[in-house]
Amino acid sequence: MTVQLNGIYTPVITPFNDDLSVDYGAFADVIDWQIEHGVAGIIVGGSTGEFFALSPTERISQLEFAAQHIAGRVSLIVGVNDLAVDNCMKISAAAKAGGADALLVAAPPYVLPAPNELVQHVRAIDRTAGLPIILYNYPARSGTAMNDDFLDGAINIENVIAIKESSGDITRIHQLASRYPQLQLSAGAEDLVLEFFAWGARSWVSVIANFMPRQAVAFHRVCVTENDFVRGRKIMLALLPLMLCLEHGGAFIQCVKQACALHGRPAGPVRPPLLPMSEKLQNDLQTVINDACATIDTVLDT
Repeated sequence: MTVQLNGIYTPVITPFNDDLSVDYGAFADVIDWQIEHGVAGIIVGGSTGEFFALSPTERISQLEFAAQHIAGRVSLIVGVNDLAVDNCMKISAAAKAGGADALLVAAPPYVLPAPNELVQHVRAIDRTAGLPIILYNYPARSGTAMNDDFLDGAINIENVIAIKESSGDITRIHQLASRYPQLQLSAGAEDLVLEFFAWGARSWVSVIANFMPRQAVAFHRVCVTENDFVRGRKIMLALLPLMLCLEHGGAFIQCVKQACALHGRPAGPVRPPLLPMSEKLQNDLQTVINDACATIDTVLDT
């Protein structure tokens, strides 16, 4: 059966010990807390998980641990992006062997493949794993846009089921919904989530769910299940300062981990070349989170 994406899918952080090794005890806690708060799935190996700072061996160990610990309680989606295509294939095969439910596939960074080359890359991953594929359009990170020339070819790959759209271009939401209705649309830009929901997206790959899963799940319920866009707009207004801080503050991973720490969640340091946040940004982040949580609780109580 085709995987139906519906709900909150959290691209979880990778907690590190002080020596920068993966803290698997904390990682188990991260997973359990997400599930307890009603998310539909866990994404391992995404940008928020600092996949770029992990070796292929670490990434495979992490996805195998996640699969065993989740044990079918929610969906497991594995990001398989890598600069080296051989590593993409190794991680894809490991995800299949480990019991993942789907793969998140972006363009290999720096390479800048042409549309037909990128189609062949996705096709090769499909042959390797045979799992449902969620395309991940994030040109700001990969350097390559999943444009119409690419999508016209990719939609013919049987296991391509969805696209996580993270370009930040609002017109892409309209284009995808109208031109590619066979692709499930998943919200991938934090500051445009309301627009995604309005155009029919039923899932949100939610960064803020790392530290605000209850609010993310509630926002999805209000917009997607209850179709209440009056309250949805109020929630989005409350979240916008936080989302803009995350998307445009220049310290994305640091903000997410700091926000987790502010909520008493395990996070640990970031790996180099990233550095700790400035004290000013930490204070700004705490203020926007506190304000957002207070306002959302008021909206949900009405």
